[in-house]
Amino acid sequence: MFLIIFLVLFPLLSQGEVTTFANCKDFFFKGTSPTIFRNNNRYKQICQCVLDRNRNPWFYYATLYDTENKIPVYSAYLFRHGYDGRQKKWKIEPQYNYYHYVSFCLQLDNVPDQCMKGGIKGIGNNQALNTDYVNSGYDKGHLYPVRHTADKAQMKATFTLTNAAPQDPTFNRGNWSQHEATLRDILKKCRSAFVVTGVVPGTQTIKNRVRVAAYYWSAYCCDNGRTLRSGGFIGPKKGKVESMTVKNLEAMLSDQNHYGSYFSVFHGKC
Repeated sequence: MFLIIFLVLFPLLSQGEVTTFANCKDFFFKGTSPTIFRNNNRYKQICQCVLDRNRNPWFYYATLYDTENKIPVYSAYLFRHGYDGRQKKWKIEPQYNYYHYVSFCLQLDNVPDQCMKGGIKGIGNNQALNTDYVNSGYDKGHLYPVRHTADKAQMKATFTLTNAAPQDPTFNRGNWSQHEATLRDILKKCRSAFVVTGVVPGTQTIKNRVRVAAYYWSAYCCDNGRTLRSGGFIGPKKGKVESMTVKNLEAMLSDQNHYGSYFSVFHGKC
């Protein structure tokens, strides 16, 4: 199904809401999002969701998306492991600033091919498309990974290109995949666990459109009621994933070789 409708009339029929994080504060520890960069025309706050059979949205995680680099800054979610299935089809998000329309590619199984390939005028102005990755030599690297989801609907919600960045296949399928599995084992021991995974843009692009990620990073806050535990990770550093404190990760992300401005994940709360 492909619909072109006015955003002001039907704001909830999209796969993700490009507004603020108001509908998805539950995915942030103590309701506070990681740093949001100030250029609001470039960075979009998306509450990622899947529509049920009645076209009602179910929110599953939050993404800060960079429309210039066409990759996310980060995705934040609650760890809910329990589902190991996956799909091959990737979806796209609504476009929000070409002409005066917004096009919605609903997260259903019958999204038309011309939509996914960018055949609708303006559909790729602000986001990556499947065609960008064809013969690029890069994987679509999940930020919110499949192995951290709880059910089929949640798994499907991760297969949107606003939750992916170009990632070296060897790293994606090797050390970063192992990191996701190791982190899953850590988080299983938490009563509740808040996770943020992000990317640092590199210097290369694919198709002169989509920025390749120089680094992938993640941080977690494990809440066991009376105690809090946290940790941070970043890679590839010499091909590997380095572990560190969240404070050290934030310092690294804030330096000139990464984001180049102040960045905090949990704002000292975990």
